Amino acid sequence: MGGLRKLVPFTYSVMMTGSLAFVKLPFLTGFYSKDVVLEVAYGKRTVWGHFASLLGSLAAFYSIKLDYLTFLAEPNGYKPIITHAHDSPVKIGLPLAILTIPSIFIGCFTKDTTTTMAIGMLKSI
Repeated sequence: MGGLRKLVPFTYSVMMTGSLAFVKLPFLTGFYSKDVVLEVAYGKRTVWGHFASLLGSLAAFYSIKLDYLTFLAEPNGYKPIITHAHDSPVKIGLPLAILTIPSIFIGCFTKDTTTTMAIGMLKSI
């Protein structure tokens, strides 16, 4: 694989958006949802809080590595196979677009709710 960014731009943008949300980029949905879980786990000051942070970091690293090796790295496959790569048909692309849009905007709209919920959970510890 590698070098598929120009051949499949829609898939690239959807995967990159999902990975950035998964990595906890601020203002995306993943930032607020994962932030609550890690804050509560870390707030209890146990080994599990550190373990959750470590696992979250490893998962984020793997997600970025996946994007890099698939879309940004130099192609290392056979040219006839790589040139036949194409974006998903509308039947698959439409659900991906429908799922991508909320992952961008829901975090902005629900940040106050998740922050308030995290504060309530920390007070109960």
